Amino acid sequence: MADQQAKEAARNKNIEECYIIIPKSVAMSEQNEQSVKWWQREWTETTKGAITKAFFPKIEERLKLRLNATPNFTAIVTGHGNIKAYLHKYEVIDDPTCRCRKGPQTVQHIIFDCPLLEKEREKLKAVVTRTENWPVSCNKLGVMYHKKFKE
Repeated sequence: MADQQAKEAARNKNIEECYIIIPKSVAMSEQNEQSVKWWQREWTETTKGAITKAFFPKIEERLKLRLNATPNFTAIVTGHGNIKAYLHKYEVIDDPTCRCRKGPQTVQHIIFDCPLLEKEREKLKAVVTRTENWPVSCNKLGVMYHKKFKE
């Protein structure tokens, strides 16, 4: 492509018409925008990462956040790690039941139902209910309340 443009420029007596000077910052910005669009398309179409998609369905929103991802936060928003339902799925453990004995230990159970985490949940609910009703979506927890959610 560069050779073709060089030949065209050599044939053209008016060089200014061949090239439009674009600032590097504009080119980088356009490239970044295209990359995010491509990433979003791939993210939307994949069947993987359902739990993470619930927290961060829009790539652009996630990229705007300054997350200090702790191991526990990462385990929750991915559904991986030391979560019994995940470990049971891959036959690492025999029983997915939570220590509370109220059902399988899933991300939803940990955030919204587990009585063993009621104290932590109440702190999160106190922040959320200042502006909206509880329960909120995982997306809102990930995007709007991630700082309190990580505590």
